[in-house]
Amino acid sequence: MYRKCGILFTLFLGLFPLQSVAEKIPHIDHILVQKSARKMFLQSGDKTVREYKIRLGREPVGAKEREGDNRTPEGDYKIVAHNPNSAYHLSLRISYPTAEQRAKAEKNGYSAGGDIMIHGFPNKSPAFLFRFIHAWRDWTAGCIAVSNKEIEEIYNMVKDGTPIRIEP
Repeated sequence: MYRKCGILFTLFLGLFPLQSVAEKIPHIDHILVQKSARKMFLQSGDKTVREYKIRLGREPVGAKEREGDNRTPEGDYKIVAHNPNSAYHLSLRISYPTAEQRAKAEKNGYSAGGDIMIHGFPNKSPAFLFRFIHAWRDWTAGCIAVSNKEIEEIYNMVKDGTPIRIEP
């Protein structure tokens, strides 16, 4: 009796194959950020898999050159680390500054800065406050900000080493 039920159950499951969580997560091979449009696109080949409204550094026009300029970098980088213990609700570190950017800053006597991330809202501030601020203005020191729900999705879809292009 139990054996017949087991066989029937196995046959029944064969009619409705279960997808693993990994199969449901689309493969992202690059990220495109368009600063002027305040958009970020997760892409696979030439197809946009996800699109997000973003917020940038408080001085969004122009490329980041130095620490404290509140600008978001422009150029080609990579995602180099996932940080589950970030000061923000999850973060993905971007490989800014490049060796060239670091050398230029050093030559000119200042720091190029660093710690550029894609992240959610600050952990120490009420989320409801940042939902409001995020809807209306750029608020980071140079990072790319999305909502907490969005960073959770991005964090799970994007792997370390994924290229990211940040355009003006």
